[in-house]
This record gives sequence, C-alpha cells and structure tokens, in this order.
Amino acid sequence: MPVNLEKLLTHEVAPVEHSYGPKDVILYALGLGFGQNPTDQNELQFAYEKNLKALPTWPLMQGYAPYWLRDGNYGLTFSHAVHGEQGLILHAPVMTEGHVVGQERVVDVVDKGEGRGALIYSERTITDKADGRLLATLSQTTFCRADGGFGGPSERQRPAPPHALPERAPDVTCDLPTRPEMALIYRLSGDINPLHADPEFARTAGYPRPILHGLATMGVAGHALLKSVCGYDPARLSAMSVRFSAPVFPGETIRTEIWRDGGVVSFRARVKERDVVAINNGRAEIL
Repeated sequence: MPVNLEKLLTHEVAPVEHSYGPKDVILYALGLGFGQNPTDQNELQFAYEKNLKALPTWPLMQGYAPYWLRDGNYGLTFSHAVHGEQGLILHAPVMTEGHVVGQERVVDVVDKGEGRGALIYSERTITDKADGRLLATLSQTTFCRADGGFGGPSERQRPAPPHALPERAPDVTCDLPTRPEMALIYRLSGDINPLHADPEFARTAGYPRPILHGLATMGVAGHALLKSVCGYDPARLSAMSVRFSAPVFPGETIRTEIWRDGGVVSFRARVKERDVVAINNGRAEIL
C-alpha cells in the first residue's frame, strides 16, 4: 500500500491522558542509567523517593501515543521507521507527579525520493489536565527509511538548518556508561517498540541486535548536561534539541562533548567504543 499523504497530514492523533507518580519518575531515571553508583547523592535524588526530583527530559515520555504510525492505513513501513530529530521546550517546572494530556499532530511530510525515504514532522503538546496550562512542547522528526518516492512534497516550506556546533575543542567532555539491559528497563516508561527488545525484529530492521531508544540516548546526553553545566539542578535545563545520527547498543559508553556560550550550550554525543557520533547538532538552553 502506498503512503497515504492526505491521511498523514489531516489525521489528528487522539489526546492521551497520562497520570504518573514518583514510581514512574524513578523508573524513567533508572532506565537512563541513574543509580549505577547507589551512594552518589547527585544521582540518587532522581532515583529515590526521599527529596525526589524529576528529570527535565521526563516530559518526552508523557502523554505518549505509541506507534500510531504503525496503522496500516498510512501505508508506512513501520519496521524501518527511526527517530531522526527531537526537540523539547519546557514551559513549567517538571513535577514528580501529575495528570497531563498529550496532543500530537503531524506538521509536515517530506518525500526524499525513491530509495531515500521520507520525513514526518510532528509536534506534541503536554498540558495540565486540571487547568490546561501548557507544560511542554515536543517536536519530532521520524525518518521512514523505506517509504520514499510516493509523490509527496520534496522539501519543507520552512526548512530549519541544524544547530551548528562550535569549531573549537569542547569545553567539557562527560562519559556515561549504559547497561546491557538498559533498553529493557527504559521501554517500561512507555516506548515498547520491539526494535529495542526483540533480536529477530532488530535483524529484520537491519541491525545486528536491539538498539537503545533514541530518546534514551538523548536522556543520557541530558544527564551529561545536568552533571557538567547545571550542577545537577534540573530547573536549569529549559530546552533541548538533538539530531540522531547513529544507533547506540546497550552496554556502550556515551561520551557527550559540550560547548558553553552563555545560556546556550551546544553538544554532541558519540559512542566511545566505536567512535561513532550518535547525536549531532545538539542545542540546550540553560538558565
């Protein structure tokens, strides 16, 4: 079935209500590798209910409508769809419990051509269920590797160039290990895509074994920013955007290279063992 461009552009995903509490916040932190040193008080504040704080990247998993693109009516090859870009803007402090509503919509679709895939740009807002306050805005690019050449538009009307990294050497470098079972823990926070758990599914998608979630890699980079430039104060990280460039396999070390220029922080994350850039063109805003 060919890609149904009209359905993609006009279909609005149903709102998703999401109630969460301290256990959910802790599970998310554990899924990012927090607590590997259980006596580290900086990490423990995100992984233990005493004086608990929520990570600023936690809204990435709030109000999440998993796999709506898997609907056969869209005509997409879901097994070959990967996360291309992700943005996060926080409009309010991230709480350790709440009842929120996620509303997702498709913003644009780009046909890169036969054999080159397609890009789906979407946006999700997170609002407070009680008073409708906007808490976070998330932007996402999905790269559908097997779905180009369906005759859709070949470029966006308002192209946004990737954030340019400084040409100087990084100001700070932070190495954080991932654990072999990390993807199996992280998926319990909402993203249960079999690509991150099922070896056979991963091979079908072209990978030798399950890969780490892109948002988990982003979360680890967020941890590096918290540690290196925020003094582990989650309220200081107000926005973050990344471009995913290569997969990470659970068990590898993520090295985040960081540049500080006032309130704007540039960063990229590479796999230390393979010297492969996993996240590029990273940009964060620090208060």
